[in-house]
Amino acid sequence: MNSKEIFQMALQLSEPWYVREIEFKETKTKRLELHIQIEYRKGYVFESDSKVHDTQERTWRHLNFFEHESYLHCKLPRIKTKEGTVKTVQVPWARKGSGFTLLFEAFSMALIEREMPVNKVANLLGEYAQRIWNIFNYWIRISYDKDDQSTVTRIGIDETSVRKGHDYITVAADLLRRRVIHVTEGKNSESIGKLKEHLESKGVKPIQITDACIDMSTGFIKGLYKYFPTTAITFDKFHVIKILNEAMDKIRRNEARDHAMLKGHKYTFLKSNNHLNEKQKQERAELIELLPVIGKAYRLKILFNDFWEFKDKEEAASFLIYWCDLAEEDKISELVKFAQTVKIHFKGIVNYIESQIANGVMEGINNKIQLAKRRARGYTNIKNFINMIYFLTGKLNFNYPQYFT
Repeated sequence: MNSKEIFQMALQLSEPWYVREIEFKETKTKRLELHIQIEYRKGYVFESDSKVHDTQERTWRHLNFFEHESYLHCKLPRIKTKEGTVKTVQVPWARKGSGFTLLFEAFSMALIEREMPVNKVANLLGEYAQRIWNIFNYWIRISYDKDDQSTVTRIGIDETSVRKGHDYITVAADLLRRRVIHVTEGKNSESIGKLKEHLESKGVKPIQITDACIDMSTGFIKGLYKYFPTTAITFDKFHVIKILNEAMDKIRRNEARDHAMLKGHKYTFLKSNNHLNEKQKQERAELIELLPVIGKAYRLKILFNDFWEFKDKEEAASFLIYWCDLAEEDKISELVKFAQTVKIHFKGIVNYIESQIANGVMEGINNKIQLAKRRARGYTNIKNFINMIYFLTGKLNFNYPQYFT
């Protein structure tokens, strides 16, 4: 077996393709490159009743041969069809329009799958980063366009920044399958409109979405009422708890101006008993007894936690009204403000008792998004960022050649 036959087997070439020539060429920088010339057998009929019209020279970057960059060259036949049109024959080793072989693209994707940043992949392979992004974006879009989202009924919606302090995107996830189904630019009501358009393109009507979990974003609320009028909104439990904790900490900071003993006790009043040692618990008990405002605020904070344990929606609603009355009677401004927020978003908070959905799934997804952002040191191209989110959190089925596992 000669070298041509070996490379022909390695490239998995079959009739009518064969390796005509193999040559090492020295570059201006004294590097050696491997160049493989591929041809087709003369007289081969690519389509019935068609003839080769002319040929067109094409080159593809292939996997390195040891440390040497490798390139495939071929004069691609263009055939004249019986309809009179001229079209280029599609080769088996590369996809249409790509300057890389399928094996090169598969290897690039395999490196990205192993959590290597795209820019580092480009560095390793000696390519411009955007060319690797082009490969990545092509395969993501192919998989995403084919993705089956017909079973989606419960969604979580959140926002995140593309770069710190710059540009926002809206991320929607299937809460049951715990995966991202759509990402769009912006964080307003029209972002929800784009989500509706996307789902409809997948055959999912708005009425199919029974529940949506969101934070208290005015844009998201407005968008859901407009584009998903039959969907029940549940305000994220953890978002509500966060607002209450922020109110509690503001009360502590205000009181600390007059009571120095409160300094350094931020988490004493925010953490649960499970996350405090005995000394911290004792200190908290003493502060609650010594300082009336802190005592009232902390007791109301703990009492509010009982809401999440209710099983009956009407009982939960009655409890929430009762709690708001207590907060207003105690006249602690931060808690009065929180009570007003609860009243404004009353229905969506109470809906949690029935839906039992929260954006914990979104939190996990957001952690992966932030990790990707740190690895890439931010994204200047929103399209690249969105496709990376699909890649990491969309649970897509990829159909690029899986030669590397």
